[in-house]
Amino acid sequence: MGAPENELLVEISRGSMTESVHRGHIAVVDHERKLLAYAGNPEFYTFTRSTAKLLQAIPLLEAGGSERFGLTPSETALLCASHGGEPEHAATALEILRKLGLDESALACGPQEPMYKPAADALKRERREAGQLHNNCSGKHAGMLALAKLMNVPIQQYIAPGHPVQQKMLRTVAEMCGVSPESITLGTDGCGVPVFAVPLASLAFAYARLGRPDCLSPERAKACRTIIGAIRQAPFYVAGSDRFDTRLAELTQGRIIGKMGAEGLYAATMPEQGIGIAVKIEDGAGRAIYPAAAETLLQLGLLNAEEAAQLAGFHQPAVNNRRGDQVGIVRPVFRLHRA
Repeated sequence: MGAPENELLVEISRGSMTESVHRGHIAVVDHERKLLAYAGNPEFYTFTRSTAKLLQAIPLLEAGGSERFGLTPSETALLCASHGGEPEHAATALEILRKLGLDESALACGPQEPMYKPAADALKRERREAGQLHNNCSGKHAGMLALAKLMNVPIQQYIAPGHPVQQKMLRTVAEMCGVSPESITLGTDGCGVPVFAVPLASLAFAYARLGRPDCLSPERAKACRTIIGAIRQAPFYVAGSDRFDTRLAELTQGRIIGKMGAEGLYAATMPEQGIGIAVKIEDGAGRAIYPAAAETLLQLGLLNAEEAAQLAGFHQPAVNNRRGDQVGIVRPVFRLHRA
C-alpha cells in the first residue's frame, strides 16, 4: 500500500462558486513521538524552511550564549524570527551584532525590503535603501555569528554547509527531529544558509519536544525553555505587527507558539500538552497556511471561543476586490483523522 496522498485542505470561493483549492498534509505528534492526528501523508518529506529557526537557536543557548552575550528576551525571540523589518526589529538585530563587536556588514543574509508594508513605505519616504538588518532572517544570522564567536571559529563563510556553525545546526535539527543527519536533504534557503528536509511528522515531533523538553539533556532543555519563554514574553519580535505568529502567542499568552515557513509551511508547539503540529500546503501557497493552521488548532480543541474570534481574519480571511467589497472567502475544509 502506497503512502497516503495529499488531501484538500483549503478552498477559495468567489460568490457561490469554489474558484481555487489548496491540497496538503498535516501531522500532529506528541513529545513521545506518537502520531495523534493527521491529514494527507504525515510522513511527507519537505524542507523545514523558517520553521527550523526555533531549532537553530538551540545550539547558541545550550552553549551558554544567552549569558555570554547578555541576550534579552526580545533579542532571543528575534533569533527565531521571520520578522517584518520594522524599526524595532532592525534595531534589535543591530544590538545583537554590537554585543558581538560586529556591525551589519558581518551579515550574509542579503538586503530585503521590509515585509511590513508601512516600514517599507517609511524607508521610501525617507529615501533610504533597505539593508540586511531589514531582512526577515537578520536575527537568525546574528545568532549564527554569535555561535561562531562562542565556538571560537571564523565568522567568515559562516553560511557555508561545511562551516562548524552549520554542521552544529544540522546535528541539532536532526537530534530534535529524531532522524539521522545523513537522512536530511540539504538545500539553500532564501537567506543563503542550508535548509533541511525531513518528514513532516519529524518536524512536529521536534516542536513537541521543544515545548516539552523533559527527556532532553539539562542544557538543551534549558535552551528550549528559554526560547519558549522569550517568545511568550516578547511575541512582537518573532514576527511583528498584523502577523499570525505574534497574534497567536499574544492571544494565548504563549500557550501556543507557532512559526511560519516559506512555501506553505507551519509548525507550532503546545507546551502544556506536549504536542507539536506541522502543516504543509503542497503547492506552497502562503494564503492557505494560516487557515489550515488555525483550523488544526480548533479541531484539536486548543483555541477557546474568544481566541478563535480574534483570529477569524487569519482562519477564514475575506477575498476582497479593489473597491474593498468582500467577494469571497478563504476557507479550510478538511477534517483531521485521529490516529
